[in-house]
Amino acid sequence: MASERLALTASGQVRYTLKTPYRDGTTHIVLEPLDLMARLAALVPTPRMHLTRYHGVFAPHSQYRSAVTPAQRGRGAARPPVSGADPTKPSTPRHVAMSWARRLKRVFGVEIECCARCGGQLKVIASIEEPQLIAKILSHLERAAPEQYQSELPLGARGPPLQPSLL
Repeated sequence: MASERLALTASGQVRYTLKTPYRDGTTHIVLEPLDLMARLAALVPTPRMHLTRYHGVFAPHSQYRSAVTPAQRGRGAARPPVSGADPTKPSTPRHVAMSWARRLKRVFGVEIECCARCGGQLKVIASIEEPQLIAKILSHLERAAPEQYQSELPLGARGPPLQPSLL
């Protein structure tokens, strides 16, 4: 293991023993701790960077990639004809942003597209984003709400889901 080859010297430097000596006979590298950290940090890939790189016919822009990959994707792949569409434009967009309603469902588990009472589909007819208007509406609702709803505390955290074997 590489960590077993690391050792601290008496002067506080880090000594790394090489697995195999260099051509010039060097068997150890002695570095300051900060220099070692800088060299290790340089090896960490940047976020969202592909760690696997393909070359030759497997490269993303190879004209022969479609002939050698199972999905037959790549630059040389035949595109299915679309009737009545412009052949120079792709038929589907590459990136479709998620709507805020779907994000609420995914992140917080808030189902905003289904009615809580009947289970029917809801349609968003307005989105209020102005802070002053939101504050005005909420203050009106607090005044108009019956006392029984104003005094209720928010629900606490729910328990973990039951295992299917326990049901």
